[in-house]
Amino acid sequence: MAIRILTDSTSDITQEQAQKMGLTIVPLKVVFEDGEYLDGVTLQTEEFYQKLTECKELPSTSQPSPDAFKKYFKEAQAAGDSVVGIFISSKLSGTVQSANIAKEACGYPEVYIVDSLNATIGMHLLIDIAVSMRDAGKSAQEIVEEVEAAKNKVCLHIAADTLEYLKKGGRLTKTAAFAGTLMGIKPLIGLEDGVVAVQGKPRGMQKAFEDLLGLVEKNGGVDQQHPVYIGYAGSAETMAPFQKFIEEKLTGVRIYTSPVGCVIGTHTGPGAHFIAYIKK
Repeated sequence: MAIRILTDSTSDITQEQAQKMGLTIVPLKVVFEDGEYLDGVTLQTEEFYQKLTECKELPSTSQPSPDAFKKYFKEAQAAGDSVVGIFISSKLSGTVQSANIAKEACGYPEVYIVDSLNATIGMHLLIDIAVSMRDAGKSAQEIVEEVEAAKNKVCLHIAADTLEYLKKGGRLTKTAAFAGTLMGIKPLIGLEDGVVAVQGKPRGMQKAFEDLLGLVEKNGGVDQQHPVYIGYAGSAETMAPFQKFIEEKLTGVRIYTSPVGCVIGTHTGPGAHFIAYIKK
């Protein structure tokens, strides 16, 4: 019995990476004024940010339908394989709900659904664990137990470069956004128990970097058995100062970089910096 690992496109793992890792990615939908796109399939990350800067209204996103999952679950059932599905926080999207509806419809007990309570590079950390355990010959149940334990230690922090998209998304009033822009505030946001939360309001990006590191230290530091992911929204060129800062401060840690896609990028806008790690 083989183990199939399934995730959704908000993990920001590319189709090419997924192929190397032995994953299947189910795309979410992104709806702009000019139409509907499949995240990572008919709309790539670079194109998304170009459209985001040009659009008048923020795009919306929607979860895959239960039928999108049912197809993969039925294939696994026919082959006698197990499925471990790791998906975006149920408090941010209905993706977990769709997967559970599909599981019930299939009536196949070898489908395991994990609500990551995370997104983007935070999910990537959990998927790395699942892939490593699968490759080491662990059972689906063992993988799920390990991922469920690890998800409560995954931390994701974000320094947004602009308040514009938080304002557009209704998370800030126009007055607060205007005042914050004048003061050069680079808001720190993150996921806490699967929900977006404001974690700081530093002035200037350099201070934002320092405060992000302060949040890492406040959480007890990084578990060096696992890598640290740093992410960027928009152009990879904007990543260089942040990457240099993190590499100088977090020595002895494996650091990987990753673009951040549409679901979280819609709210942070381009130029945001991300860090995800598993705390000690």
